[in-house]
Amino acid sequence: MTTASRPNQDVIRPDKDSALLAEENPFEAMMSRFDYAAQRLSLDPGLYKVLRAPEKQIIVSVPIVRDNGDVDVYTGYRVLYNTSRGPAKGGIRFDTAVTLDEVTALAAWMTWKCAVVNIPFGGAKGGVACDPFQLSNLELERITRRYTSAIIETLGPDSDVPAPDVNTNERVMAWIMDTYSMHKRHTVTAVVTGKPVEMGGSLGRREATGRGCMLVTREALKRLRMPVEGTRVAIQGFGNVGSVAAQLMENLGMRVVAVSDKSGGIYNPEGLRIRDILQHCRQRRFLSDYKDADHITNAELITLDCDVLVPAAMENVITSHNAKEIKARIICEGANGPTTANADKILEANGVFVIPDILANAGGVTVSYFEWVQDRAGYFWDEDTVNQRLERIMVEAFEEVASMAGRHGINLRIGAYMLAIERVAAVHRLRGMYA
Repeated sequence: MTTASRPNQDVIRPDKDSALLAEENPFEAMMSRFDYAAQRLSLDPGLYKVLRAPEKQIIVSVPIVRDNGDVDVYTGYRVLYNTSRGPAKGGIRFDTAVTLDEVTALAAWMTWKCAVVNIPFGGAKGGVACDPFQLSNLELERITRRYTSAIIETLGPDSDVPAPDVNTNERVMAWIMDTYSMHKRHTVTAVVTGKPVEMGGSLGRREATGRGCMLVTREALKRLRMPVEGTRVAIQGFGNVGSVAAQLMENLGMRVVAVSDKSGGIYNPEGLRIRDILQHCRQRRFLSDYKDADHITNAELITLDCDVLVPAAMENVITSHNAKEIKARIICEGANGPTTANADKILEANGVFVIPDILANAGGVTVSYFEWVQDRAGYFWDEDTVNQRLERIMVEAFEEVASMAGRHGINLRIGAYMLAIERVAAVHRLRGMYA
């Protein structure tokens, strides 16, 4: 196991020009917002240094025996960014693009996200650089268990609590919980969230991030005095977050005019039938062969004529190259880091109301907190209770962020960062410096 001293910022993607690579560096994108918010708060220089540095960065080798008998070695990461407010909380992703730089940025985002919704967690993130679509279920299980055992010293209900992320799910969380429990010699349900309900998972967890997106979009429409009924919504990403958000927004009376997945998008200016699309995806998986709509690219979806745009797929889909073409009045960031810092400036100049990721998609970590609480208490809530408590927290967080932004004359993203940094910094001041 290796503990790195700083984030790796040398990873390049040869198909992109150097200017765009610099713009899309996830750690620098996060830090540019952090720096500006810290400046607006007149943050003490010492605290600034503390909050700008991750507490722990771990790199591990993950060797496994493939089904054919070959041995492959993958690289795993786990970053604990800040744990002053409570145990580290953050997902684990399996993807070829996983790097220490990306994981560090996402761990920082988790720190601010938990503080924005005022739940007692710090921020973490993890991942294994692999292609899960080229691995069998048995190979995925071996990777999960070996990775878990490699980082097990950091894991625990009081120290570091993982959750699903890109290309991981309830099954992967079950493997992590079982591996950890076997090492501890007793069942420890609270070591992960996003588990199957039968193993101590929470009702409403799967829908929580998409539900949170719907709730803050509804609050934004109220604030801007825009009608909910008939509001045109385009959603990039039709996975867990995007599909749930689409269904719930349609249920509210919004008109979902476009959705997309990695195979491309579909568009109908009169509104799509989300239930039909969900049924299609259950049977055929991808949208590319859906018949009852026009087909568009993911890039075209971003610049569609609509009222609300929900980027709910991956990072850096809104950049300085396309931000000026965006026609939506509201952007609700269902994904982590979908908008670059350079694009922020263009969107603000054009009057686009951006609900930032650390607020918009915080429904998932909020219900993860609920799951952790239920596991530790051994008492579980019905789904209505989960959804009511989620709505209260998301609406309060939206109002607190909007209030911070209004008082300082800034956009919601910087308002969210200022609120989060202020809460984390306050705990550091109270705890003092251990030396």
